[in-house]
Amino acid sequence: MAKVQYCTPEWLEETARIYASRPEYKEKFKKLSAKVCYRVKAEPEWGIDEDIIFGTFIDQGELKKLAFFNEKDAQKESDYILAATPQEWKRILRKEGKFVGDFLLGKIKLELGSKVGVLGIAPHSGNIVDWLTQVDLQFPDEMSAEERAQYRQRLAAFRRQAGV
Repeated sequence: MAKVQYCTPEWLEETARIYASRPEYKEKFKKLSAKVCYRVKAEPEWGIDEDIIFGTFIDQGELKKLAFFNEKDAQKESDYILAATPQEWKRILRKEGKFVGDFLLGKIKLELGSKVGVLGIAPHSGNIVDWLTQVDLQFPDEMSAEERAQYRQRLAAFRRQAGV
């Protein structure tokens, strides 16, 4: 299993490659058509100085897009924007919490789209988490101070270059 850092281009690239190489994902998501963006709220102690948004766009099992977004494009292109702290997303991705429960408790906020719509796609959340965690994710709180400083610099440089 490849080790990659959370919210980096390498994470999304490897995750997209895995999706393309494993037909079971297309089968698992054949009833899913949704454009969902996830806002990871700024957490300077984690090296995330500004909110970062990534999205998964799936249409009847076809992965149409897995990318980082700027605010304008996320608002324009997605059906839903879900927001939470990086600590909350880590809990979900580590399977220490469940999406539906945390969404209903308000730990994950809906910024765009309807609550009914999100609950309609929620049955796919476990499969989405499984897919997004087919790599060995390293979160900033698991990094040394030096690694976190490098992460912050790499993330800032990527965001400037990509406009996200």
